[in-house]
Amino acid sequence: MATEKGHTVDIPDDLTTGQRIRLLRESRGMSREMLAGMCGRGTDWLKKIENGERQLRQNALVHRLAAALQLSDASVITGTSGVSQPVQLGRLHHPGMPPIWDAVMNRRLTIARPTRPVDVAALQGRVDQTWILWHSSGNNRTEVLRLLPALIRDAETGVRSLEGDERRAALVATSDIYRLTGQATAYIAPAELAWVVADRALSAAQDADQPAAIAAAAWNMGNILRETSYPEEALQVVTEAADLIRPHLEEAPDDWRGVYGALQLHAAVTAARDGRSGDAWRYWGAGDQVAKSLPASYVHPSTVFGRANVDFHAVSVATDLRTSRKALTLADDIDPDAMPSVERRARLWVEVARGHLQRGDHTAALHVMQLAHQIGAETVQFTPSALTAVTDLWQGAPRALRPEAARLAEKIGLREVG
Repeated sequence: MATEKGHTVDIPDDLTTGQRIRLLRESRGMSREMLAGMCGRGTDWLKKIENGERQLRQNALVHRLAAALQLSDASVITGTSGVSQPVQLGRLHHPGMPPIWDAVMNRRLTIARPTRPVDVAALQGRVDQTWILWHSSGNNRTEVLRLLPALIRDAETGVRSLEGDERRAALVATSDIYRLTGQATAYIAPAELAWVVADRALSAAQDADQPAAIAAAAWNMGNILRETSYPEEALQVVTEAADLIRPHLEEAPDDWRGVYGALQLHAAVTAARDGRSGDAWRYWGAGDQVAKSLPASYVHPSTVFGRANVDFHAVSVATDLRTSRKALTLADDIDPDAMPSVERRARLWVEVARGHLQRGDHTAALHVMQLAHQIGAETVQFTPSALTAVTDLWQGAPRALRPEAARLAEKIGLREVG
């Protein structure tokens, strides 16, 4: 009987590889679609592996599954007795993760008082500029991950060394930094780090007693809950946050309404992924009304809520509900350049590609996935739905297009197809 360290999962020695994968997946509350997507594969592929209809032969795929399942040793999957197969921490691998891990998980219990007082306004300015970088760079993960460790440590120093209103401002900046850390490490962070980051963002905002910061942190927490297969809990946290901020909206700055609108769109996608069409479009409609109440050019600095993002989310909702005709019709009426976020534009084209794949149009899907990669290479490389789409293209594209699909797959690190 093998015990997978870090989790209370006993794995009988006589289980097959597929049975082990299924046991581990279910113990983590992961759907088959989610795990397959994190490995850049289709749901049917994983189903056949788990049912023993297909053999898992490639070592790279074994390690990809092990990383997605948060295993430190791939032999837990293979059942290879006495032969350790170390797995790098994280889901999808990114070399920028170790410094983030150190800054977040090895937080010092005592911090020496700084020689000069922490300038909270300057700290918040650095955070704002890093959010701009996240939304403007095609290699946003790499560039933002490089800046985050210093931001995390400086924010923690500010919170511990300041008092009164300055400390509250430092707490808001700290919450903002941890939210950005959650965005930048999505799908590449070990599960424990993702939860710590989300909790610290929310705790800092609550300590600051600032409703807009609390709502933004709840939006971030909802992302973690949804991506770990807790849709009801995700909906609960974002709707409670919306209830918290709603009484302040009439006299609040535009950014408070921007956060409120982002919560509505979050709920719309969460409901859509759960197949709840009526709820999904109701939440989307609420977000649409918020956008109409804001200036036409308004864009929230971190969530990029605004007119364009509401329209982009309509495509996502329709795609998640598998109403591909509606999704593609909606996409036809969108001006992508109206969205200032490179990351969000790339994700729009991923959604359009998914819509084309649902209709069996591999030629159109390949074209828009190539466009998505040109716009935001790392968005495609580190987003499970994009990896799944590229894998489906590589395996299912017409013969004449397979070399082109293979080149795209190679660019984002999908080199093995079983």
